[in-house]
This record gives sequence, structure tokens and C-alpha cells, in this order.
Amino acid sequence: MCRHLACLGPPEPLGRTLVDPPHGLYRQSWAPRRQRFGTVNADGFGVGWYAEGDPVPARYRRAGPIWADLSFADLARVVRSGALLAAVRDATLAGADAEAAAAPFAGGPWLFSHNGAVTGWPDSLAVLAHTLPAADLLSMEARTDSAFVWALVLARLRAGDPGGQALADTVPEIAAAAPGSRLNLLLTDGATITATAWGDSLWYRTDPGRRTVVASEPYDDDPHWLEVPDRTLLTANRTEVLLTPLKDPVSAPPKEPRT
Repeated sequence: MCRHLACLGPPEPLGRTLVDPPHGLYRQSWAPRRQRFGTVNADGFGVGWYAEGDPVPARYRRAGPIWADLSFADLARVVRSGALLAAVRDATLAGADAEAAAAPFAGGPWLFSHNGAVTGWPDSLAVLAHTLPAADLLSMEARTDSAFVWALVLARLRAGDPGGQALADTVPEIAAAAPGSRLNLLLTDGATITATAWGDSLWYRTDPGRRTVVASEPYDDDPHWLEVPDRTLLTANRTEVLLTPLKDPVSAPPKEPRT
């Protein structure tokens, strides 16, 4: 379900990464090559990017397929950024949340996307709802599994956890409550990229010191793309990529609410 991509590099038009490549995210909306679940990602899309000197990203999101938005091509042609996160969506369940359900989700300097699905949603994660402050639940952008996953991650970020720790703690927590969930998460603050491979494809390529791309699947046939093993945490910046194994969870009582 869904395809997503994050990139750190020199400032360039968004379309250079999302539209121009022969198998870019734009094309993956109707013809993904390595998607294991679903075939078409036409239930919304979004892109978030950072302007120089501003730590809070801008977002452009829509409820329909990316190819049907005639304004996106112009935006992608002229807007330049050295850091972005984008996604095309294949909805787990039909809903009325429109573009609010489309990634990237945002909070402060962070952009976030979830490629996958939570098994048994929403009943399976009811046990985790009380671990969040009531205000976090009431301010969720959408009534979807991805929005709830983001609420769990964001609570950890606001508590001071680094991005890698926030994802590494959230994924096993959800997997313990909802076994069989697919939890490929993608997070950036404009300077780093953090991601998990948990149930679906994830790849990366890097030109050390210049450009790093992390994506659900390669956007071209360059041999420098490397696949991330399943059950792995990826942390990256413009100079290096680190891969750390993630352990399958052991069921444990839910934690106390965060305050």
C-alpha cells in the first residue's frame, strides 16, 4: 500500500526527483514495479519540502491521483528544495478524510509517511490509545491507521527522542498489538532521513557528501541502488547511511500515558 520517497541533496526542482526519472514516484502512482500489496496508488498524494533558512516544511496534498492534478506539474517544475518527502497513496480502507489522510503528515520540523497497513485497524490499536495524551488523539489529521501511527511517533519526538529511536520503539509496539502489520515508516527533518523496512520494499542510494535518496523502490535502473533488508532501521544524512536490525516484539503490557 502506497509508495514514498525522501531525498537530501543540493537544491533542485521537485520534479527532478519525483517526475523526471523513468520510474519516478509520479509513474509509481499507476505503474509501481516492486509494490507487494496493491497495484495502483490513486487515493491521494502529497509532497513536503524545506525552504532554505526555514525549519518548518511546506506541504502540498490532494485527495485524488497525482496524474489528475494539473497544477502539480507546474509546482514541481519551479519549486526548488534540497530536502523533500513525498508519497502516493493506496488507501487501506475507504474513508472521508480526503487530503487530510494523504502523507506527508507534519509536526514542527518533521515530515512523516507510512507505507503499509495495520492489521485489524482500528480495534487492534485501541490498547495503545491511552498511551497518548487526549489532545494528541483529538488533533489527529485523519481517522486512519497511518495518522495514528504518526501520533505515536510524534509523541516520542516531542518527548525528546531522536528520530531513529522514535521509529525503533514505535514499530515493535504496534507489531506486538497488531501482528502481521506492515510498517515501513519514513521520517525527515530536512537534515536527516530515518526509515524502517517492515513488511514491504525499501531501497536507498547515496552520493556521499552530496545526495541521499530513500524510497519504496528505485526510480531508475542505476546499479547503485541498494535494498534494505526487512526488519531494519535506516538512518541517513548527506554523508552516510546506517542500517540497524530491528527485533520482532515480545508482547508486553501497554505503557502509561505520555504527559
